[in-house]
Amino acid sequence: MADNKARFIKKRKHAREKILQALYQWQLSGEDLDWIKNQYLQEQGVSAGDEEYFLELLYKIPAEVEHLDATYGEFVKSFEDRIDPIERNILRIATYEFIHHLEIPYKVVINEAINLAKIYGADEGHKFVNGVLDPLSQKLRQVETA
Repeated sequence: MADNKARFIKKRKHAREKILQALYQWQLSGEDLDWIKNQYLQEQGVSAGDEEYFLELLYKIPAEVEHLDATYGEFVKSFEDRIDPIERNILRIATYEFIHHLEIPYKVVINEAINLAKIYGADEGHKFVNGVLDPLSQKLRQVETA
């Protein structure tokens, strides 16, 4: 059973990495989501991860992008024009998870976001991401963070 849980966690982590890359591509190129989906399913190894989760995030985050940006935005007002596209998409993923995936503990959401920022973000990007997600988690997950 622990082996299955570890495999699930690894697949979910892989899906988050791929969705970060796909959202970055979508944000910068404006490519059609179906085209990006096909590219990632065929060429980027998404099937090695949680493909269903990848597809959910690929379509739901762009559909809710204005709401997600506004939700975390209150904690980055002074930096809004300087947010790196990678950090912006990490914040979108985490904010989406806070809102729609209550089964994922808030500490896991934050930890996964920080790890993505350490790997893909700017030098101090992980500190910025943590600085936004910590107060956001207290707002969105009040019962859990109390």
